[in-house]
Amino acid sequence: MAGVPGRALSFGAAAQAYERFRPGYPEELADLVLAYAGRPVRTALEIGAGTGKATRLFARRGITVTATDPDPAMLAELRRHVPAGVRVRQAAFEQLRAGERHDLVYAAAALHWTDPDRRWERIAGLLASDGVFASFGGPLRLADPALRDAVAAARAEFLADDEIPSPDGTPPEAGMQWPGTELRASGWFTDVRQAAIERPITMSADDFVGLLSTVSAYLELPPPVREQVFRRVRDVLPGAVEVTADVTVHLARRTSQP
Repeated sequence: MAGVPGRALSFGAAAQAYERFRPGYPEELADLVLAYAGRPVRTALEIGAGTGKATRLFARRGITVTATDPDPAMLAELRRHVPAGVRVRQAAFEQLRAGERHDLVYAAAALHWTDPDRRWERIAGLLASDGVFASFGGPLRLADPALRDAVAAARAEFLADDEIPSPDGTPPEAGMQWPGTELRASGWFTDVRQAAIERPITMSADDFVGLLSTVSAYLELPPPVREQVFRRVRDVLPGAVEVTADVTVHLARRTSQP
């Protein structure tokens, strides 16, 4: 699809694995977003919905969600799991046009795949005048540093790093992380806030490898190499692992045009 980074479209081949191995989002997240809104949220637009993990969270709150994603395989999987009232649209963020405005626009671990050109103006154009924007996600990392080092060594021949750096170069120790940094500077949003929801998870080593099979860095490897990497990683893991899956949340309110 024109205008969509190839790496962003790599997930469709792993749509069923994405649904099986990626954790859903906690109810605490919806509580946080809706409390921030401070008024009834009746409609929401999701950018990069994937298989609908976050779609379900907000649809359960009685919100009419329009779930968008450029990948037909992802949306096919989404349709199997979301309530009937969810509106589904195959479209990249860049193809969405201002017109129908929503109380909430949000992106779940997908915003970094969008084109930065006019990103915030585009999002503001999808929001009602008093609408709110939410972005949330975070890396899923082994909690044990020794195991993290062992996995890094196991994949090092083929893959140096499997995480995505901050799109604007914000260092990890900074108080405000991306996209909060860009939201503050955009002129389209105000009252920018950052919060974190702790989410420790225990999973089997096989499920952790399954989780890696949904990460774009691994999906881009040639299939024989990918399988070799997964075997090496599995060999250094115990039967079960602790995973840190904390959710970093950024919230902002739409302003009038800057």
